[in-house]
Amino acid sequence: MMKIYLAGPDVFLPNPLQAAAAKQNICTAYGFEGMFPFDNELDFSNLSPFDAGIAIYKSNLALMDRCDLIVANMTPFRGVSMDVGTAFEMGYMAAQGKPVFGYSNDGRLYTDRVPVLTPGIDDQGQSIESFGMHDNLMLEGAIYTSNGIFQCEQASSEDYYTALSVFEEVIKLAANQLLKLAP
Repeated sequence: MMKIYLAGPDVFLPNPLQAAAAKQNICTAYGFEGMFPFDNELDFSNLSPFDAGIAIYKSNLALMDRCDLIVANMTPFRGVSMDVGTAFEMGYMAAQGKPVFGYSNDGRLYTDRVPVLTPGIDDQGQSIESFGMHDNLMLEGAIYTSNGIFQCEQASSEDYYTALSVFEEVIKLAANQLLKLAP
């Protein structure tokens, strides 16, 4: 069974294990095994906060190494762009030649999310990349050059971080592409 690394800011949700279980159930329904960053048990009892962070980093790399592809939650997090840790994970998987899939619960293009003073210039006077993409070109480039797929839709504010319909659509598309399932 192909393993999917489930990347995203979901680890910061109030109930991350509940969110992980819901996503893992969807993965199973389409013939995948979903692997969530919390799937590696770590003992932080004798670690400083810094050392705990390094342990999590190493654990997540090891988990990604065991996975066949990544599905990244690219919903903007703490700003106009996606979670930076997830962006790193996408690059890590792309560098290994593994398929990168992404989704967002925000249907707006990147340029539509950045506060502007004048067209093409942000509120700090810097140009805004305008490539018709939902986030930085390096991220969507990782998706499309790895034969991955990106999907998005606008979720309501109540379930902006927890809506699963577009996630399930990406899992279905990944199954159709990678597992050769009938649509």
